[in-house]
Amino acid sequence: MKLPVRLDPIRNSQKRTSYDGEIDAVRFSRLSEMAPLLAPVSVALKCGIDAQGLAVVDASIKASLTLTCQRCNETFEQEFEVHSQFCPITAKVNVDELPDAYEPVELDENGEVELHTLVEDELMLAVPIVPMHDDADCPQSSKTMVFGEIEPADERPNPFAILNSLKSD
Repeated sequence: MKLPVRLDPIRNSQKRTSYDGEIDAVRFSRLSEMAPLLAPVSVALKCGIDAQGLAVVDASIKASLTLTCQRCNETFEQEFEVHSQFCPITAKVNVDELPDAYEPVELDENGEVELHTLVEDELMLAVPIVPMHDDADCPQSSKTMVFGEIEPADERPNPFAILNSLKSD
């Protein structure tokens, strides 16, 4: 089935619905500020009920992002594959009781979740804080980096030394 813009995870889990499709890169404005997408994002969703009776959405997300290496400051392409399992939070489902493997997802007033936002959030979390090429691919490898010595700081008198003399009087 084609990917919906909004997803009712509870109803789709009861029906055990599956979706497979692509989301255009234009939809991810926040992610494109961090790391521009090179192609549409591929998303596969499988909705179902687990052994505990919880509605679960199993998501597989594939994307290709352009990152800037923090070592050499050149751009490079990075493939990402993110697999997540989401469980909608309802009056019956307490966040503290969810298994660790499930990520809680809040529903709007209609009992739905915006799929594009959910996918964008997962990709933003997958982007490394300090992106770098592999050491072998980077023109500025860690072996060629040179670090200088730090000169000792000037010795200045302690501004609180006068208090010590007052204490001894």
